Amino acid sequence: MESAPSASPASPATPGARSGATVAGLLLAAGGGRRLGGRPKALLDFRGRPLVEHAAAVLRDGGCHPLHVVLGASAELVRARAELPGCVLVVNRDWAEGMGSSLRAGLASLVGTGARAALVGLVDQPGVGARAVARVLAAYESPSSLAAATYGGRRGHPVLLGAERWPEVMTDAVGDQGARTYLRRHEREIALVDCSDIAAPDDIDTPEDLRLLGRPSGSGDPDA
Repeated sequence: MESAPSASPASPATPGARSGATVAGLLLAAGGGRRLGGRPKALLDFRGRPLVEHAAAVLRDGGCHPLHVVLGASAELVRARAELPGCVLVVNRDWAEGMGSSLRAGLASLVGTGARAALVGLVDQPGVGARAVARVLAAYESPSSLAAATYGGRRGHPVLLGAERWPEVMTDAVGDQGARTYLRRHEREIALVDCSDIAAPDDIDTPEDLRLLGRPSGSGDPDA
């Protein structure tokens, strides 16, 4: 696996740096699991392996390339325990500031890769599988694309961010908001992709949520 340090916001790579519409997978996996008693979410057990392995495979199997995984809490332990072949690991040393810092670090790490968009997934949603990723990925049209999965009419992940949008997204990504502020401001531009029939967006935040780790990934999604 490759590694990349946290990076400062910058302008995205010029579209066309690679042939084809390259959409990168960006997995946010830096959380420390405060409400889980300090158990890093990336290392939660899922089918006998760290959850981060499953989440990365979902992005890969859904058609994303390259794959960048943002680590934070217990990053070195995650490196030691998880097998993430072909993934670029981005260490966000400011992970405790919230999801916004991880999104900034992840998007900054994609600058210069030739990716024309980033499809953002969260490590703590085991019910979102590869079919949901592929469905949102299909909404890509250009480096200005903006799309998100919906569940029962509510917007969720994965979210597709065209490269032309990255600088503004990074400016808005503060605290635990992630891309929420940006998405609210550009609500009318979002291509909404219903994934209710193939995935479930439940987050693992509390000890009670650990039951989700025993459920198949995505309702009706046996391949995830």
